[in-house]
Amino acid sequence: MPKSADLLRLADAVLFPGFVGKTPPDWLRRRLGEGLAGVVLFSRNIADPAQVARLTAALRAENPAVLVGTDEESGEVTRLEVSTGSTRPGGYALGVVDDVALTEALACDLGTDLAAAGITIDFAPSADVNSNPDNPVIGLRAFGADPALVARHTRAFIRGLQSTGVAACAKHFPGHGDTSVDSHHGVPVVASEGIEEALRPFREAIKEGVKSIMTGHLLVPTYDAELPATLSPKVLTGLLREELGFQGMIITDGIEMAAVSGAYGIGGASARAIAAGADAVCIGGENSDEATAISVRDAIVDAVISGLLPEERLADAARRVRELADWAGSSGSIADRNGHIGLAAARRAVRITRRSTAPVLPFTAAAHVIELAPEMNLAIDKGTPWGVGEPLGKLLPGTEVTRLAAGETTGARLEGLISEAARRPLVVVVRDVHRYAWQSEALRHLLSARPDAVVVEMGLPARSDLGAVHIATYGSAAVCGQAAAEVITGTL
Repeated sequence: MPKSADLLRLADAVLFPGFVGKTPPDWLRRRLGEGLAGVVLFSRNIADPAQVARLTAALRAENPAVLVGTDEESGEVTRLEVSTGSTRPGGYALGVVDDVALTEALACDLGTDLAAAGITIDFAPSADVNSNPDNPVIGLRAFGADPALVARHTRAFIRGLQSTGVAACAKHFPGHGDTSVDSHHGVPVVASEGIEEALRPFREAIKEGVKSIMTGHLLVPTYDAELPATLSPKVLTGLLREELGFQGMIITDGIEMAAVSGAYGIGGASARAIAAGADAVCIGGENSDEATAISVRDAIVDAVISGLLPEERLADAARRVRELADWAGSSGSIADRNGHIGLAAARRAVRITRRSTAPVLPFTAAAHVIELAPEMNLAIDKGTPWGVGEPLGKLLPGTEVTRLAAGETTGARLEGLISEAARRPLVVVVRDVHRYAWQSEALRHLLSARPDAVVVEMGLPARSDLGAVHIATYGSAAVCGQAAAEVITGTL
């Protein structure tokens, strides 16, 4: 069977490639004119909301029905505010507050910003139940570890976001929370005993009318002991379509991730994902050029010609993508932006444990802040600002900030910092200290010399008995750092 123009166009109609640059390259403009379904925006494409609005307008000039997606979860995983840090806390902080009206309002506010920038599908919320506290890739992105809590906030987030005409995308089906492997690098396995709890938020998302669901590159032996969910007909068609009844668009997580591309290549994994029941393929990472997009399209066409992928399945996938584009072009209303809701939510999420009988807070003099900075997973942009030192410095001018990464917390370096901070109040900022032995040891060293120090945990707090005062922010978004600084200075 020859590669007909119609078949090539049909394959293009299920692809969401990324690209490099803050304006559309010529190849992308041309492909959009030929029927490419959508694009995915990453940090490399974003300078500020006004620039994104110009970018999406240029995309629509080539294809008015193009779907423009991005990972804007709020909190740690932000794209629209990648250069400044998010003005909204992430899912875990919202779960700690546990006010579904707040979650819905915050998602509506987020959708307002996304819609104004021309983004039509947001790959959020994370509907994962973070039942494994050592999870290397979900953590604060989830609403929590309780399935019922995650389910109700997943529904609230979907309601708020979709009210603005931006499609929500619950992820990472069938649940990435109870895993210990990052699917960017390997294949996580979901334990059989926890699968029903993991599925609960997705069941509720479907009841709420979520427009899209993103697959996780996860092995779920309960349903398929051989193929990860993204490539498994038993999971995508048997479970998600037939058992759970989802009729919206199924999109893959980044198909270039090792958990699926390692065995089949990007093109082979893409074709198998569509055959399994996915409707759209997200192509991101470093594989964001025309050659990759063409190779994926051609691999899908070759799979049709060889019989691996029925043409009817490909046509059905293209239809579901088109239906979502139609919805995005005619739904929702832009609400007034609430510039304060994110900070208000971050303030409500803060939890304070005071262990010292002597008064430690508020600080009234310039402090020394030591921030222990672990290397984050690939979902979190390394350039996104975070921490307490910068906002605290605005409230207490003269505050000094030292940031240390793994390998920099030598005894000599810590002793030097202890000496420098001898006459100042001391704040030690950590992120998921329980997951990193070097952070734990550095913190122990610092607190042995300065038991009066304030500890701010901007990750998941496994314990709250560290420091004279322990402040848990449940997130490292810019507003979480601001809320912690306000606690420290007594303004919150």
